[in-house]
Amino acid sequence: MAKAHYKPESFHLRDSMGYLIKRSQRLMQERIEGLFEQQSFTLQQWVVLMYLRDGLAVTIADMCRDLHHDSGAMTRLVDQLESRKLIERRRSADDRRVVELSLTAAGTEVLDTLIPTACDALNIALDGFTREEVKTLQSLLRRLIGRLEELVPYSAATSDKEKVT
Repeated sequence: MAKAHYKPESFHLRDSMGYLIKRSQRLMQERIEGLFEQQSFTLQQWVVLMYLRDGLAVTIADMCRDLHHDSGAMTRLVDQLESRKLIERRRSADDRRVVELSLTAAGTEVLDTLIPTACDALNIALDGFTREEVKTLQSLLRRLIGRLEELVPYSAATSDKEKVT
């Protein structure tokens, strides 16, 4: 039996971890979107470039699965980035049916200008937190994500595990 951290008779949405996580994510997203807009960039474009840079995804399908994004919208986003010469498409050497994405030198340069903006926004949001508190928060969120991935049978993590085996 799971420990009762929440009880129906005393439950309030504003105290729910889902609400708190979603609210903080939305506020951070709005802040960063405003800063990126000044550089003629969107948060979604930045996320795609970061996914490619960090090796989190190499195909549109991978990104759609992990980000829960519509494939048509993701294709349009990738088209925009390709037209700006920030990413390129190429056929997989292993499977010619698969189109892989990669950053171009220009894409890397753009990221080099945007990452400090994201870091500044995060650092400002975390002002007043100690380094240890930030590490604890990151650790707790990773632990929560791991637990939720165990509970959600068709999550992106499950898809990634299936690819490895």
